[in-house]
Amino acid sequence: MALRTRRMLTLGAASLALVGGVGVAAQKIPSSSTPITPQEAQMGAQYHPQFLAEFGGAMRGPQASYVEQVGKNVAVQSGLGNARETFTVSLLNSPVHNAFAVPGGYVYTTRQLVTLMNNEAELAAVLGHEVGHVAARHSQRRQKAAQKNSIFGMLGAIGSAILLGDSELGRLGQNLALQGSQFFTLKFSRKQELEADDLGIQYLARAGYDRRAMGTVLASLAAQNTLDAQLQGRNASVPEWASTHPDPASRVQGALAKAGTASGGITNRDTFLTRIDGLLYGDDPAQGLIEGSQFIHPELRLSFTAPQGFYMVNGTSAVSINGQGGQAQMKLAPYNGNLDTYVRAAFTELGGKNTALAPSQMERTTVNGLPATYGTARVNNGNSQVDVVVFAYEFARDRAYHFTVIAPAGRAGTFNPMFQSMRRITPVEAAAVVPKKLQVVTVARGDTVASLARRMAYPAAQEERFRVLNALGSRDQLVPGQRVKIVVRAR
Repeated sequence: MALRTRRMLTLGAASLALVGGVGVAAQKIPSSSTPITPQEAQMGAQYHPQFLAEFGGAMRGPQASYVEQVGKNVAVQSGLGNARETFTVSLLNSPVHNAFAVPGGYVYTTRQLVTLMNNEAELAAVLGHEVGHVAARHSQRRQKAAQKNSIFGMLGAIGSAILLGDSELGRLGQNLALQGSQFFTLKFSRKQELEADDLGIQYLARAGYDRRAMGTVLASLAAQNTLDAQLQGRNASVPEWASTHPDPASRVQGALAKAGTASGGITNRDTFLTRIDGLLYGDDPAQGLIEGSQFIHPELRLSFTAPQGFYMVNGTSAVSINGQGGQAQMKLAPYNGNLDTYVRAAFTELGGKNTALAPSQMERTTVNGLPATYGTARVNNGNSQVDVVVFAYEFARDRAYHFTVIAPAGRAGTFNPMFQSMRRITPVEAAAVVPKKLQVVTVARGDTVASLARRMAYPAAQEERFRVLNALGSRDQLVPGQRVKIVVRAR
């Protein structure tokens, strides 16, 4: 979680929202697209800085330049613009698996998603899929549908759809919605996803890449989704209110079938691995790190522990805590030195413009030496009720942080251990926080999956992580000279 407040975006963003499945008749997709209009260019330019801020900012340096080069090379195949300079391609400093594009020629991928890829063709496939959404004007259609059909239509089609395990809290009722650091997102239709796949594969072929890359990168995303679910102690198929993006596995075979069986096309695997070597992996210490059930932020000098059975996702402006027993966020907001006012303001923000939400009771306390105040309210949610809790802590006269919790009525106590775990960390603890990075290594004689997996900077599931990271099946083995990725401590 970076030290910034969140701004609401109202622009529909095209993304690799892995929704839908095979078995739907392929739609006839035009081979060219209407060029970017001046209105679309203006729209993209207006919202581009906000997207960068929300997703950790644009990275700089040779890795970002490489992603930009590949993205522009595939984007010009769309017919949206006939020059590479028409497009802006950004590598985002975000630890979530995500890619999206917005009207006006703005294309984005996170560094975390890039680390999951295994060749340049897969990078081109993901970015081509996003451009396909823009070329087909899916965002505009989705926004119109939202305004017509959704109670959240007033928000428009909020920017960016998360691929896997995002911090989106979803909605728990008609009057109450918690929005994660990546915002509330409406899914693309199955037809739109298949259209974007078709277009992305067309762009791959025109750029000279292996058309099968769309299917292989979707397979890696499906494997990552399954692994994340296992590590977080949940089913790969989670409740609708906890995840807006189902397992992408059902799209894999469809994408491979569309690509055909003919070999050919470049993958540039060695070039890709060389160029992404050393890329930051997982959380950026500047935004805090998740270590097991603990969140620790070395710059803000704070730490807390999630309840047992819950998992956390770190976003740019909030940390989300997700589980079957409820949902929560930890974030900051403007603070004037009065915790009571701060808590009431958090309730007001949570209720939004159309819902008057206020705590029914307030209590003051102290947690690990920190002045704290919490408020509670019970809210009708259709035929049931939910409890809403805002628990705030003063770290300085001008700085406070708070948890917002939504849980089924009577079950908010599940979060009490988390509330009581918030504390300041010492300078020694802050200095000990070390980020992870991607390292590309060459398999030597005698190396095995097991031996290289033991070098992964994780205490558990090392081999499972290694196999997913390198798109290795459960029976695949390594050969000397093969290049693979591992995750290590940065120092």
